[in-house]
Amino acid sequence: MLSVIRFYRKFISPITPPSCRFYPTCSQYGLEAIQKHGAFKGGLLTVIRLSKCHPFHRGGIDHVPEKWPSRKL
Repeated sequence: MLSVIRFYRKFISPITPPSCRFYPTCSQYGLEAIQKHGAFKGGLLTVIRLSKCHPFHRGGIDHVPEKWPSRKL
């Protein structure tokens, strides 16, 4: 999974206009989430984050949680 994100960051992201509405970017969030929580939980957090990436979400600062969220996602 990390290699897919790194491929995106190296080859695809540079040729597209910057459009991420979050900090850190979704790709950085994905890397951090997978490194902190493993492939399954980190991947799930990344999918949830990507699902918020649309014009109707205001975005903002959204760091990877230190612990797995105890509330429902």
